[in-house]
Formats: sequence, structure tokens, C-alpha cells
Amino acid sequence: MTAAAVTPITSKSRKPVTRIMGLRKDFGERTVLDGIDLEIGAGEIVALVGRSGSGKSTLLRILRGLDSPTRGEVSVDGKPTIMFQEPRLIPWQPVVRNVALGRPKPRRRRADLAVARDVLAEVGLKDRADAWPLTLSGGEAQRAALARALVAEPTLLLLDEPFGALDALTRLTMHNLLLNLHAKRAFGVLLVTHDVAEAVTLADRVLVLDEGRIAADVAIDLPRPRVQANLANYTTELLTLLGVTH
Repeated sequence: MTAAAVTPITSKSRKPVTRIMGLRKDFGERTVLDGIDLEIGAGEIVALVGRSGSGKSTLLRILRGLDSPTRGEVSVDGKPTIMFQEPRLIPWQPVVRNVALGRPKPRRRRADLAVARDVLAEVGLKDRADAWPLTLSGGEAQRAALARALVAEPTLLLLDEPFGALDALTRLTMHNLLLNLHAKRAFGVLLVTHDVAEAVTLADRVLVLDEGRIAADVAIDLPRPRVQANLANYTTELLTLLGVTH
């Protein structure tokens, strides 16, 4: 699929928490991102879909400051935090201390642990705060990872396929949890996913990344909670843009 030219993507009704202009990222002679222009509004959920190797995770890493652009401008208003597909919990620390690691420095140990317990209660893990990570189920471990991302009170939450390894029922539970926390806290979200149905279910907009460029921007103009039957047309459109036959 050849990326089509698109106008700079904005969220006109929301104050931007993220602005990207002319972003390019090279790894040696390989260009992974090429001319990305993007704005994400406060409280907006944006999903990013594309084939493996299209640069989705690289974009998240740059926004989090884990990698640097080759060229272009990237700004985030406030603090971004990131959640990966793997929970990445430290096995020799109890859950509450793992979550407290997400607090900003300078550290205030007692206060940070208190905040961590409060956020664990928000994600339904109040009774697992003092458990060891290896005793958690897959869904519980991802809840703990989400809590760790939220204790810093981010303006932008970056999600790198966080639900991809979960079973179907646990994934639905995590979807509902994310939407409830988003409604309460109003942070912006950039979600990388290979699951088009997940993107349509959760996002206000779905971006298609192809050959390092944003090839399409599809607004999901449906109220929440969303009924699966109403999502079919959007799913079909995105699969077509991704070159998937159906």
C-alpha cells in the first residue's frame, strides 16, 4: 500500500497535548518515520494501526523520550507515560513498590507508596498491593502496569499493544477499565494496536501508518458505550486501507 498525502492531523475541538511536525526517524540507511504531522487533543483517544515494522512503536518511544528524532519537532504538554505489552514488573519487589516506581522524582517514599495504593484501588488491585508480581494473573499484571503508568498523573498515556497477549474476556475487561479511567482522568491516549476492532472500539480517531507516513485518519463518530454491530463499517474501511482482503 502506498501512503496517500494527507493534511496535518489536528483535533480542533480540544487543546493539543501533543504536537508533531515533520518528524523523521532514520536507523542507518533505513527511514522508519518520514514526515509525520500529528496533534493529539487533551482527553482524546487516538489509535495507531499498521503492518509490523511500519514505525508505530518507534513513534511511541520518541514521544516518551526513549528515542530521538532524526529531524522534526516533537512537543508534549505535561508528562507522557508508557505501558508496554509486557507488564515489566520487577519480580523481587511487591506490586505496590513496582507501581510507586512510576512516581516522579524527587522521591518521597511514604507518600509515593500511599499514592500507589490509591491507584491500585482504582484499577481493582487494592487487595493485591502487597503481593509478589509472579503470583499475579496476566490481567492483574497488566492492571499493575497500568497503575504504574497512571501514578505520575500523565497528560498523555502511550499504550504499546498492552492488551495483545490477554485472553478475549480479560481484554474486554481491560478495555472497560481504560475507558472508565479515561473518563475520570481525561488524559490523552495514543494506542498502538494490530487489532482493528480494538482500535474502533476504543478510539476517537484511528490513524493508518504505512511506509513511515500517516496514510489515513478515520474519525470514529459513535457514542460510548459502543455496540459491536455499529462498528462494522469502520472496521471494513480500515481493513481496506490496510490492504486486507475480506
